[in-house]
Amino acid sequence: MKNSFLTEDLVRENIRALKPYSSARNESKVKNALFLDANESPYNTGYNRYPQPVNMELKSAAARMAGFGMDCSNVFAGNGSDEAIDVLVRIFCNPGKDNIVSISPTYGMYKVVAAINDVEYRECRLGEGFSLDGDALLSLTDRSSKIIFLCSPNNPTGNLLERSEVMKVVQNFAGIVVIDEAYIDFSGDEGYAGVLCEYPNVVILRTMSKSRGMAGIRVGFAFASREIISYMDKVKYPYNLNAVSQELAIKSLARDKMENLREIVNERERMFAELGKTEGVKRVFPGKGNFLLAEVGDPAAMVAFLKSKGVVIRDRSKEPGCEGCVRITVGKRSENDLLLSLLNGGDEQLFADSVRLSRVTRETKINLALYPGRSDIRDIRTGIGFFDHMLELFALHSGLGMDLCVSGDLEVDGHHTIEDTAIVLGEAVATIYRSRGGYNRYGFVLPMDESRAEVLVDLGGRSGFKWDVSFKDNFTGDFPVQMYPHFFESLASAGKFTLHINASGNNDHHIAEALFKAFARAIRIALSNDIGEYEMPSSKGLI
Repeated sequence: MKNSFLTEDLVRENIRALKPYSSARNESKVKNALFLDANESPYNTGYNRYPQPVNMELKSAAARMAGFGMDCSNVFAGNGSDEAIDVLVRIFCNPGKDNIVSISPTYGMYKVVAAINDVEYRECRLGEGFSLDGDALLSLTDRSSKIIFLCSPNNPTGNLLERSEVMKVVQNFAGIVVIDEAYIDFSGDEGYAGVLCEYPNVVILRTMSKSRGMAGIRVGFAFASREIISYMDKVKYPYNLNAVSQELAIKSLARDKMENLREIVNERERMFAELGKTEGVKRVFPGKGNFLLAEVGDPAAMVAFLKSKGVVIRDRSKEPGCEGCVRITVGKRSENDLLLSLLNGGDEQLFADSVRLSRVTRETKINLALYPGRSDIRDIRTGIGFFDHMLELFALHSGLGMDLCVSGDLEVDGHHTIEDTAIVLGEAVATIYRSRGGYNRYGFVLPMDESRAEVLVDLGGRSGFKWDVSFKDNFTGDFPVQMYPHFFESLASAGKFTLHINASGNNDHHIAEALFKAFARAIRIALSNDIGEYEMPSSKGLI
């Protein structure tokens, strides 16, 4: 990268003179040693040591993701993009003296961080269609203007700022131009990382929270010249990113893909069309993020109505230029369908009886939602195709709609993914039967082609497990057959119920399907409070 930009002239004098906190371990550069320097516990819990203070492995992974010849010296890793925003303001803006310029409406944290640091905040109103006028924005700057913040795609408007206007600002501003690209992956646009080598006054912000689906770990990045990054690393707190967040972020970046990105974009376009036909919606603005801004008749009433049905959207009507508008995040297809149905007069209570559980371990991250009575909801992604198929059969036949997303160490094998999924599913079933105040006990026999499965369930609050099933091969699809008993035993143990399974047949695929169907039917009956579920139709009536 070129380094002709005089960064030092913009940096606050006290920051230039600052001696950053330095640990003995960092100064020693020793990787493997007896560490008696940081007053940590010597007993290994996996997290008894402080995390890496400069996040070098994570920085390198982020640099590879960004491309354009960057290396770790061009990357700041922070606690979400918000930390990068705050650090930049603390580096370049003298409290009570300097100012920041941005657009309006835009992401609210720029203004909040300015206020926290006692820095004047100036706003340039976006034009028709939320367009950027570079000249108008530059006219608000003066010698005390140190940073311009531009968000593209912009939040909450959703549009990409015109590239020619952004570059006009970059080329004509004597300070730092921060381009926040939190939503860039949804836009199909290449963004501005490629201009960093030519314009060292530019800082690019990216985040793990949106397209990579890792909002819970709070990891964001700033990409800039090594001078700017060196100051950011100097000013940040010593251990700003915890070890768990670093581990999960590195693992996600190593996969080098943004799961479900295309589906979110497709749903955004579908929602754009469908919302435009919905009563009470006056206009939907085209969006390039994972959300849509819509002008409606009564934003407060719409927000309150949806909230009463368990759906939360954002009222943006008080934002300049967004009068009468709400912002709607693009969800999964089933979630979007629910929203559209409610806005069109439906009265679903999808979330009233739902059970939502999460589990995070060193090997897996699992998010599960079960929807009693909604077997039409079957969105299951474990990374193991045959396992997904079996769980879809369970959802269909149990009447428990399932929304399951698992991220596991499949590069090793499927053991942890299967085991931890069983644990979460068992806990979810237990949550349901404990809340119902009564349940049946049922044994279900299911014939399927040449196969037969018998499943006995007792939701009695005590775990027990018996297994009498034989498979001919080592795998059904990509599912190892030795994991079948382990899956069901883990499920029964976590759910605290008794489970006896017996199955036979000539075809492993059919045996597996019969197992999951019979188990699902047994759970369906066992969870019911209706004794009529036991009644078997006969030409002679009940026998």
